[in-house]
Amino acid sequence: MADLSRLAHGPFLVIGRAGMDLYADPPGTRLEEAMQFTAALGGSSANIAAGLCRLGRQAALVTRVSDDAVGRYCLNQLDFYGIDRRHVRHQGGEARNSLAVVESRLENTQSVIYRNGAADFEMTEDDIAALPYDSAAALVTTGTVLAAEPSRSATFAAFERARAAGLPLVFDVDYRPYSWASAEEAARVYARAGALCDIVVGNDVEFGFMAGDPAQGLEKARDLLRHGVQVVVYKMGEHGAITLTATGETRSGIFPTRALKPTGAGDSFMAAFLAALADGRRVPEAVIRGSAAAAIVVARVGCAPAMPDTETLDTFLARTRMKEA
Repeated sequence: MADLSRLAHGPFLVIGRAGMDLYADPPGTRLEEAMQFTAALGGSSANIAAGLCRLGRQAALVTRVSDDAVGRYCLNQLDFYGIDRRHVRHQGGEARNSLAVVESRLENTQSVIYRNGAADFEMTEDDIAALPYDSAAALVTTGTVLAAEPSRSATFAAFERARAAGLPLVFDVDYRPYSWASAEEAARVYARAGALCDIVVGNDVEFGFMAGDPAQGLEKARDLLRHGVQVVVYKMGEHGAITLTATGETRSGIFPTRALKPTGAGDSFMAAFLAALADGRRVPEAVIRGSAAAAIVVARVGCAPAMPDTETLDTFLARTRMKEA
């Protein structure tokens, strides 16, 4: 069991994809009617790293990007957000970066993801061998990185090295069915990953998926806690969240907001939650700050560019009261 006080020291190592997001512009436009788009950094891991940097923490991304203009766009965006990209490698050949074409609208929101021949899935154990495990704050990953080889084996190898160094492991379930060969494979791999980690964050649907029964998601979260996970955050959308630790279960609500889109909430929650823990805040307060960041991001265009800085987050919290779920 890792010492979570390490979260306050060193950079967060975030494993997983960086991509390009194209948002139909202006907000409210349907994709099939769009004449122009706004580009932004995308990919759940890159978004989390951007959110951490916006909140004053250090973050390094570990991934591969395509050796083309889109890959270079992603690298430029990592620089823009202050994300350390020394552990990002180019992948040549026909590999391509993820591309998401998205609407900024609430009803029947369309998000079309292109992941064929994804460059980030080409990450190998060579990519993770020399990471600074001894001086990092935590190793953070999202479930998507586990969907294919050799990225899956590389990530589990990183888990082993991190555990040997006493480095906290953080897992965002982030289940994306289109990335997996089968639901059965995904459930098996997620169960293995969750059991190795110190902090696991997901929504009720994802935990239900891991349990093999939508009605057993909360019991799966409890089971993870019984088997060594230190903190489990079980998110329930508009019904708030249940946070599970060794001292018990805490229920929290949501913040009212004028949502523009449903995307980006999970990545912003994780970034603000981890930043709060790194700042020495207790778990319940970290969950509140994560929830506030999620409310801010869904009210803005994009994911990475919508991430709040500390002043914006503090101002929002001072002016907005959480609604009980």
